[in-house]
Amino acid sequence: MDTLAEKGWSEKDNGELLDLAEQEGYEVLVTTDQSMRHQQNVEGRHIGIVVLLSANWLQVRDHTLEVVKAIAAVQPGRVIEVPVRSQET
Repeated sequence: MDTLAEKGWSEKDNGELLDLAEQEGYEVLVTTDQSMRHQQNVEGRHIGIVVLLSANWLQVRDHTLEVVKAIAAVQPGRVIEVPVRSQET
C-alpha cells in the first residue's frame, strides 16, 4: 500500500492518477474524492475504486472492517462507496 505523496502523485488529476496506478499494477485505489465516480469513466479500467465518504480519520478508523471488505470486494472498472459517517446521534 502506498500513498499519493509517497509516489509523488499528489498533484496528478484523477484521470492521470488512474492511468499511473493501472500502469504500476495497482488493483484498487482508495480515495475520499467523492466526485471521482462522476468525473471519471471507470468502466473498462483494470482498477477498482473504493470511495470513503469521509476524510476524517476518526470516522474511517471506526469503519475499518467495512473498508477492508470493500477493498476485497471491488472489481476492476467498478466503484464501491463506504459510508464512514459518525454514528453519534
